[in-house]
Amino acid sequence: MKLTLLRHGITEGNQNHLCYGSTDLPLLPEGIAALQEAARTKRYPKAEHYYTSGMRRTEQTLEMLYGEVPHEVLPGLREIDCGQLEMLPFAQLEALPEFGKWMRDATADTPVPGGESFRQVLQRGLAALVPLLERNEDAVCVMHGGIMGVLLDYWFPGKPFGHYVPQPGSGYQVTVEEGQPVAVCPVPEE
Repeated sequence: MKLTLLRHGITEGNQNHLCYGSTDLPLLPEGIAALQEAARTKRYPKAEHYYTSGMRRTEQTLEMLYGEVPHEVLPGLREIDCGQLEMLPFAQLEALPEFGKWMRDATADTPVPGGESFRQVLQRGLAALVPLLERNEDAVCVMHGGIMGVLLDYWFPGKPFGHYVPQPGSGYQVTVEEGQPVAVCPVPEE
């Protein structure tokens, strides 16, 4: 089985380097244009089943890359809830002790104030993907960089934190054998 995990296109949050996850931002016009160009010039994996987190940016990205394909919403694939830090610039957050503790404790149970821990994000992401892995049919999931990074760090440990957070409009394809992720490679192909 091939499980393709794609990050949504460019939003105001990406462009302005904001800490965001639960805010339902749409793609920017330049994000839509970049995805349309990528769909014309790059090879994105196709699959039997398509999924999104249900947030506008993932719905728009799926449509830009694959057209109006039938798909299901998996709310467990939504982005990290950044709580009280939601929509604040990363440059401002770096001086806050709670942000530093949250980022240093990326594999443990420390939640951001009013938000989620990385472990909570991992648990809900894994729960959302279990039925897909058990189905053993190729799938494409349009989701978010933070949760994607947490899942891939769990399945393929040993890389620095953040290694698996892709650029908007790109992601990874995971080879799954007998329900277990065994290999990962970047997508799309040029």
